[in-house]
Amino acid sequence: MKIALIGASGFIGSALLTEALSRGHHVTALVTRPERVAPQENLTTVKSDVLNTEALAEQLRGAEAVISAFSGHAQEDVYGYYLKGFHSILSATQQASVPRLLIVGGAATLEVAPGKLLLDAPGFPAEYRATAEGAKTALETLRGQTAQAWTFLSPAAEIFPGERTGSFRLGGDTLLTDSEGNSRISVQDYAIAMIDELENPHNTNQRFCVAY
Repeated sequence: MKIALIGASGFIGSALLTEALSRGHHVTALVTRPERVAPQENLTTVKSDVLNTEALAEQLRGAEAVISAFSGHAQEDVYGYYLKGFHSILSATQQASVPRLLIVGGAATLEVAPGKLLLDAPGFPAEYRATAEGAKTALETLRGQTAQAWTFLSPAAEIFPGERTGSFRLGGDTLLTDSEGNSRISVQDYAIAMIDELENPHNTNQRFCVAY
């Protein structure tokens, strides 16, 4: 499959890149710093600015799916920058007539009780709030439109470099926890869940989540 991967050099994006290439997919990595991506078979690396919608649309043209691991966490205005980038990616994907858009989401929009989000739980880390609010608005935007087929994958509350086990659980809008109350997933297993969904869609136009 021909995949356009936005943010392929980041924490989650690099894991997605490794997983996609390991399965024989052809990946165009769209990044701000191409030198961070090592050359590999079936990989084309392109310097890209997600805020330039017209140029991004041309870079996405011909892809069978777009996976966005775009993040604004390194910016001063995290919320504003993320939403500008998200809307540009959504618009460019539509302009390029790419049939599917898969979004790397966050855990904060998952419910910890009926009608109560992790984002609103006491003690939610202030340093993650702007990123979480951006993801929440993005998810609401996706749910409110019908022009683009989409999937939004939320990780567990804790995502970390670990092992590729292939053993995890999938859920919907509720935060998954283990028998000890922990919500965890390795970035490698998150990548498996995302590429599995890419290859065999089960969550089109909805959000799902993954955790141990």
